[in-house]
Amino acid sequence: MKIIAIINHKGGTGKTTSTLNIGAGLARIKKKTLLVDIDPQSNLTEGLGFRDVKVSIYDSIKDDVALPIASVSEYLDIIPSSLDLLGAEIELVSRLGRETILKRLLKSVEGKYDYVLIDCAPALGMLTVNALVAADTVMIPLEAEYFAYRGIDRLISIISDVRTHYNENLTIGGVFITKINPRRVITEQITESIKKYFSDKLFETSIRVNVALVEAQLKGVDVFEYAPLSNAAVDYANLTDEIVEKI
Repeated sequence: MKIIAIINHKGGTGKTTSTLNIGAGLARIKKKTLLVDIDPQSNLTEGLGFRDVKVSIYDSIKDDVALPIASVSEYLDIIPSSLDLLGAEIELVSRLGRETILKRLLKSVEGKYDYVLIDCAPALGMLTVNALVAADTVMIPLEAEYFAYRGIDRLISIISDVRTHYNENLTIGGVFITKINPRRVITEQITESIKKYFSDKLFETSIRVNVALVEAQLKGVDVFEYAPLSNAAVDYANLTDEIVEKI
């Protein structure tokens, strides 16, 4: 079972969209996949059609009860989030072993999935640390804009600290670029800058701007179901194949 934290402390990088569609892409190739939404905004949860959730991962974190796993399709499950998670950061401060709560909870699904994808909040708080402690590897989506990696040193530093103190096996599995517009001349320059910064960690597949991604989430489905012939579906299928090959 490979546990991947998808993380960027900046908002608007396509992190949740990528978690959703990579998960769906893995399910399409019959890899049993669990999505974990630990973002209080609950966009991943709602993007798969789960609204007004009664029991969420917050309940498991707060009361140490069983994870509320919901089925999306034959090969895809989700542990939903809720706005209640907004209070978790404060509540975790006084807990013993607070950094390892998610890791302990995920032990109950060990061996049941091929992949676990954790969608993190755009913040570097205790929930994100929990994701990094639980994960085997990290994937970082970067928006195709200049200074996309501004502040990324802080994220890399936290990953390094978690590796030192809690999870010596944690690796950076890769970086991928989102919101690519091939018609913009500047796109190639941005890609080259990111490649220089991250070297061989940059995935070959980039995700093009595509309205189908937004429309699919509004419908509560993945892009493969909503628009299987779209550029977005092609891009996420290719990225999924690359993840299976490299991570």
